[in-house]
This record gives sequence, structure tokens and C-alpha cells, in this order.
Amino acid sequence: MKHKLLAAALISSLPLFAHAQTNVQVYGLIDASFGVEDSDAPGEKSRTVVQSGTQSSSRVGFRGTEDLGNGLKALFNIEAGLATDTGLGDSSLFQRRSVVGLQGSFGTVTVGREYSPLNFVAAGGDILGQGFYGTNLASFGTNRLTRRLSNSVNYRSNQMNGFTLNAGYSAGERQTDPSGDLQGASLEYANGGLFLAAGYHNVERLATGDDKEYGFGAGFKFGDFEVKGSYLVADQTGANNKYEHKNIGASYATGANKFFLNFQQQEIETGAKGNAVTLAYTYTLSKRTNIYSTYAKLRNNGRATFGLTSAGNTVAVPTTALGSDPSAFNVGLRHSF
Repeated sequence: MKHKLLAAALISSLPLFAHAQTNVQVYGLIDASFGVEDSDAPGEKSRTVVQSGTQSSSRVGFRGTEDLGNGLKALFNIEAGLATDTGLGDSSLFQRRSVVGLQGSFGTVTVGREYSPLNFVAAGGDILGQGFYGTNLASFGTNRLTRRLSNSVNYRSNQMNGFTLNAGYSAGERQTDPSGDLQGASLEYANGGLFLAAGYHNVERLATGDDKEYGFGAGFKFGDFEVKGSYLVADQTGANNKYEHKNIGASYATGANKFFLNFQQQEIETGAKGNAVTLAYTYTLSKRTNIYSTYAKLRNNGRATFGLTSAGNTVAVPTTALGSDPSAFNVGLRHSF
């Protein structure tokens, strides 16, 4: 009798438990590819690789909201990257995004590790969707622009007449001067197929002079064609430290097929320059699954060692020899859930 009562109590509690969890979502994306990469460095041969995250970084995440009433919601999102080729985490746990916040008629406020204002500018100006070889993700990283903000407080407005404002403050949390703080903002405008954006970061890295990061992005979609471009700059304190990234690309969709062409240029104030071209193709198998292929070639001048960057690899094809011309080709499969 006691066992029957316990079973009945557990069964009766299940609908309540399920209802309480309906606002929590487990999601992710798995991307794996097979291909050939060539750094073109003296003494190095091309290599056959199985890669994770060529079109999109592989990930798993949890997100949810709670309705607090009067149009106010609490939210959270934690997202971890993973390497499909090895099964390992691609970096620190939940480093992709880790935030808690509030959302209402005023917009959205989040606290934690969040995307920077300039990331919205770059994402909206990359025809490759910040994926494949040759993405403008090359403009982020060490001695370049900041894509994610740790120890941060962030604001994203609701869209007003096509405009969306992003602002972020990242606390360096240092007890010495300079603090290492970052302050940034960006403004987006979207209307029909038109997208325009601009943003700025100020980074307190050195005792004298602050680093400047800024950029512009644009895009326009008309029918099955779309064009996008961006101009991104990291201007660090000191001589010959300015880094510039430019890209412009186009895509054409027909049925389940989509074709991409993108041109990219990276340049450092020292005179180092690299130009890259990317060709990519995707075929949609379902709403959540597609296959793809991509080829990219980068040509460095005699002062440059730029490499090719893809979504899940900071530098998928690095080169250490001045003037080397790296290239990459692969085919892959991407599935979201």
C-alpha cells in the first residue's frame, strides 16, 4: 500500500515538474569536416585533417527564461564549445557565453561573459556568417579586436524604428593602474534587406594611452542575392601596432543550394599585408542539417605571416614563414539540435 501511495505521489508530481522546466532549452550544433590544408611554409607539406567547426563552431548550451510579470523576464544562457574531431572541450567550460539577466520594455541587461558590441557589427558584415576559411573572425584575438567580454555588464535595446543599441562594460578587475577595463558601444540599423552598423571599444591596457577598437559593417539582401562587407580596426598604443581588416562578399541561393564568394584583406602598420579569397557552397538537407564545401587561398606579402581562420579554429591554417601563401579545402556536415 505504501509503495502504491509513493508511486501515485511521484506520478502526480510529473506534470508540475515538466511545466516548470518548459522554459529551459538544451540546444547545440555539431560541425565536422574532412580536408587538406597547406601552410606553404618551407619544409612543410600539406596535411590531411579532420576538423571541428569549419562552418560553425560546435557547441552545446542551456538557456531559459522566467516570466516575472508586467512584461519582465529573467533569463540565463550558458554555452560551451567542443571539438567534434576529438570530443574535447575547445577551451574553458562555458566560455562562449555565460550570462544571467533581465528583459523587458527597456531592453535586455546581462551580466557575465557576453558578446562585445563590436561583435554585432562584424557578424552583420560577414557574408560567410563568421564561418568557413576567410571569415572576419580573423580580426579578433590577441593584439586585435575583442569579441567576448568577461566580468561584464551589458545592454541591448529593443529595436526602435530599425535601430538597436548595444553597450558593454568589462571590468579588468586589476588592483593596479591601468585597470584593464573595456567600455564599448555599437549601433545597428535594419530595414527590410538593409543592414548598417558601427561600433567602438576603448581598452585601458597601458598606464599611458588607451587602445582603440572600432568598425563598420553593412549588408543588403535583394531576392536570392546578398552582399555584405565590414571594415574593422584594432589600434593599440605604440608605434606600428594598427591592425586593419577589410572584407566584402556575396551569396546566391537557389533552392537548397547556396554559393558564397568573399574577399578579405588584413594589414598591419608595419607593412604586412595578406589578401584572401574564399569560395564556399552549402546544400540544405533539412531545417537543421546541411553539407558544405569550402576553399580559400591567402597571399601574404614579404612582411606578412597571416593565416586562414575558420569558425571553430582561431587560425586553422597558420604560417610562420614570411611571404607564405596558405590554402585550405574541405567538405563537411553540420547539424543543429
